[in-house]
Amino acid sequence: MVVLAGQGVRILVQVASVAVLSRMLGPRDYGLVAMVLAVIAVAEIFRDLGLSTAAVQAKALTREQQTNLWWLNAALGAGLAVLAVAAAPLVALLYDEPALTGLTAAMAGMFVLNGMAAQYRADLTRRLLFARLAAATTLAPLLALGIAAYAAANGAGYWALVVQQLVQGAVGLVAVGVFAGWLPGRPRRGVEMGEFLRFGWSLAGTQLINYAASNIDSVLIGTRLGADQLGSYNRAWQLLMNPLVQLRGPTTTVALPVLSRIRENPALTQRFVQRGQVALGYSLGAGLGLVAGAAAPVCALFLGPGWDVAGVFALLACAGLFQTLAYVGYWVYLAHGLTTELRHYTLVASVLKVVCVLVGVRYGITGVAAGYATAHLLEWPLSLWWISRRTRLRVGPLYLGAARILLVAGAVAGAAYATAQALHGQHPGVTVPVCVVAGGVAYALLLVVPPIRRDVMSLVVTVRGAVGDRFSRGSA
Repeated sequence: MVVLAGQGVRILVQVASVAVLSRMLGPRDYGLVAMVLAVIAVAEIFRDLGLSTAAVQAKALTREQQTNLWWLNAALGAGLAVLAVAAAPLVALLYDEPALTGLTAAMAGMFVLNGMAAQYRADLTRRLLFARLAAATTLAPLLALGIAAYAAANGAGYWALVVQQLVQGAVGLVAVGVFAGWLPGRPRRGVEMGEFLRFGWSLAGTQLINYAASNIDSVLIGTRLGADQLGSYNRAWQLLMNPLVQLRGPTTTVALPVLSRIRENPALTQRFVQRGQVALGYSLGAGLGLVAGAAAPVCALFLGPGWDVAGVFALLACAGLFQTLAYVGYWVYLAHGLTTELRHYTLVASVLKVVCVLVGVRYGITGVAAGYATAHLLEWPLSLWWISRRTRLRVGPLYLGAARILLVAGAVAGAAYATAQALHGQHPGVTVPVCVVAGGVAYALLLVVPPIRRDVMSLVVTVRGAVGDRFSRGSA
């Protein structure tokens, strides 16, 4: 509950960032920055090398091991920053955009900042200090948005987006360091690090494959369709996927240490995963259905005129829904240390995604979004079946739960779409709230279906239990 409350604030800041900066900057500004991120952000995987997750899920972690992990992440970040600066002319050559040389060199500073912050975040997560982590990850984007908006208002152009990234990284580093309450000592020899490196390297391989597949859309749009088209696609992506990732990501932060402790109990693990799917599906899934149905007024409200991306936005919402159906499987892979199996599955899923996007790019950015959504439609049932082959998780209840979630999301989307069409031409500030009400009515009507009603009641009981437990601890 603490993590989700913090993420709620972060999402408000993210949406505000999209709404404010999209009115100050143009598609080309966003397109240039997206070109850089699509290429150099792959180094973030090697900067972390899976060591943060390794530290969180480890059964035991000494201060000497924690210090060595900090220095490893910091050294990797510094080394990758140097490589990014050296590769800056090549990035500019790839897209035939000379401005990318300076942009790439400037954004290389993110590797240093993130490398130094990685183990502080992992420590706060491992110790379940979610309130401190939420405070740190809320303060940083809020200050960064204010400074970026000031820079954009004074004609900084795409450099305002670079400043936003660097300020967020610097403030985040200071905040998590202060909240963690420790400084790294000197790196030590003779400290057992093999388990962390093996886990981290295997996870990094999975992340690398997934990164390549997830960013093939941006690279293809940038190289084939240009900065303007990539900027438009990126705005739809940022408006939808960034808040979605920020909502789903903290669930892993909470679920990973819990599942790691109960992984020897199959029945309890099954119950936790099923409730996790219900919690994600009946909240995020329903929300994604709502924004897919009301895509046109939502984009008009938050992006303003000049951004014709409603079709792309709706398709990305569908992709996000399919991703969410299978997200709980990712928790299980990490908690059970099945990084090799996760890498094998990710490779298969990535090939499917690349093929779909390659077909879609022939039809512009809407085709790319359609290909991306199609890939996740085909992938989610496969992902649950795959994890059932490697664990004692029963996949049948998860398929049935996903079917109920799709029914709810579809009904909400249909109600929102019909309302948006009926109010076509009205101000989006009026249309969007009415669509929300219509979607809520559709959701409520489905509660007459007994299995859906049981799911929702299970979710309500879980939330009440969490709040009551928190209140009891506070009183004690």
